[in-house]
Amino acid sequence: MIQQVGVGNGLARVRSALNRALRGKSALVEKVLACLLAQGHLLLEDMPGLGKTTLAKALASALGCGFARVQCTPDLLPGDITGFSLFNQKTREFEFQQGPVFSEILLADEINRATPRSQSALLEAMAERQVTVDNLRHALPPMFFVIATQNPVEHHGTYPLPEAQLDRFAMKLAVGYPDRADEMAMLENAVGDGLETGAPRAEEPMGRNELSEMQRLVRAVAVEAPVRAYLVDLSRATRGHAGISLGVSPRGMLIWQRVAQAWAFLDGRRFVTPDDVQAVAEPVLSVRLGIHGAAPKGVTRVIGDLLRDIPAPF
Repeated sequence: MIQQVGVGNGLARVRSALNRALRGKSALVEKVLACLLAQGHLLLEDMPGLGKTTLAKALASALGCGFARVQCTPDLLPGDITGFSLFNQKTREFEFQQGPVFSEILLADEINRATPRSQSALLEAMAERQVTVDNLRHALPPMFFVIATQNPVEHHGTYPLPEAQLDRFAMKLAVGYPDRADEMAMLENAVGDGLETGAPRAEEPMGRNELSEMQRLVRAVAVEAPVRAYLVDLSRATRGHAGISLGVSPRGMLIWQRVAQAWAFLDGRRFVTPDDVQAVAEPVLSVRLGIHGAAPKGVTRVIGDLLRDIPAPF
């Protein structure tokens, strides 16, 4: 189906690499691809050891792009992320030393362990794909993509992400535990290897140009007026819902539309349907809605209520 919208087999190679890295998680892989094609950023919230880091490494390998990892801790400084100016004794001038944020895929591991000051170092980078250090702006790579992780049950020594930070992410996903057959296969494949086998390398990386072209095609996917009205009605409904303390912002609504475009593109279509809007509603909304009583099941229930109460145009 993707061939119909003018894309080669690069996407199929990336999909295959991610499915090898995370066995039995094809639905998750499709949402990760939608987030990437929508030029958003991804928050992975789940227990340790489920493959969040493996997923990030496999994606970087499949795309053939630069990868950096920041292990977030309370003593992490903003300069450890963005970089800093260092005085060169020979030239008698300050030289900027780039931080890990200048990679194309940045993994911010356990982001909620960093202090708010360090977390804020990513705000400008995620929103504008640039950083400002010593009053000088430095552009980031065009395909800059942040994957952040956090543990949903461990709260000691953590700093919850503020709403402004959360709204910079396009989607929030959980990896979840594999089923029994996939765990059996993991044990079989690990015989003779160490515990950390790393992400499998892609046979042939996609390449930056091909990814840029797909992202351009996603932006060109048509969203007709009835579907746009549906998105507006759903977004406005979040702001008056009794179970929601913080509704979708206009920026969140724009992100929702772009992710729906990416979902339609992955299905081989040049237009968005209400089904696309509904399919990505939970990962897009769960990262930005404030829910009274904020239990994960409460988020799912409230989003389900919205999709049921607001009629789809067709």
